[in-house]
Amino acid sequence: MSRTWLVTGASSGFGRAIVEAAVAAGDFVVAAARRTAALDELVAAHPGRVVAQRLDVTDVAAAESAVGELVERYGRIDVLVNNAGRGVVGAVEETTDRELREVMDLHLFGPAALTRAVLPHMRRRRSGAIVQMSSMGGRFAFAGVGAYCALEGLSEALAAEVAPLGIKVLIVEPGAFRTGFAAAGTLRRSAALPAYEETVGPVRASLAASDGTQPGDPAKAAAALLTALDAEHTPLRLPLGNDAADALSAHWDGSRAEFAAWEELCRSTDFDG
Repeated sequence: MSRTWLVTGASSGFGRAIVEAAVAAGDFVVAAARRTAALDELVAAHPGRVVAQRLDVTDVAAAESAVGELVERYGRIDVLVNNAGRGVVGAVEETTDRELREVMDLHLFGPAALTRAVLPHMRRRRSGAIVQMSSMGGRFAFAGVGAYCALEGLSEALAAEVAPLGIKVLIVEPGAFRTGFAAAGTLRRSAALPAYEETVGPVRASLAASDGTQPGDPAKAAAALLTALDAEHTPLRLPLGNDAADALSAHWDGSRAEFAAWEELCRSTDFDG
């Protein structure tokens, strides 16, 4: 049985690759973007299989309304892919309140609103999947990317809440993939402070320099996503790319070593007896 997908940020990068992979699997896709003109080529390439939907995920009220209209029109949404996002780099002190709120609107509050909107429909059918496109920087924070981690905690709690209701949650954690993430005009960079040149400076420079040369293939990422989603036991988290695998492995080793060094003190704080 074919599925109905709602994919945000579908005009390019991971979003477009996921749309094409879903169509290749025989499914129907509502491709969403802020400007539907950016979806014209994608819709034309898959007549009757892909439809365009204007959607600004930061407009919470509009997002919830759009989901209701889509369910009424197409009967259901089987898979929600919260993919809309942008690259942002800056130290915590460098990031202004406005910049942080804009990131959270796009990367946290928007996906949360869409998730809330689709859940009643998925709960009624006791089936469905919510895919959160995160980053390897969402699993563990490093200098310059502190704004990326909020969605992962929310999604881990969500997964525990909806699993008994027949709903899957998949958090996708890509490394460096050849999308427009780091492109000039797309990557947002907070105003730099000299104090963070040694820590955030290299991250800021390497992200910008990586555009067009990243090792990850978005089409392969989309295929891996579908494989994980179709598995009987879908993982909660799916890192993608050799760089993500290496970084996560090193992070786990470091966390285990730190815990071992401080375990005795950690265990010393209960009441005696």
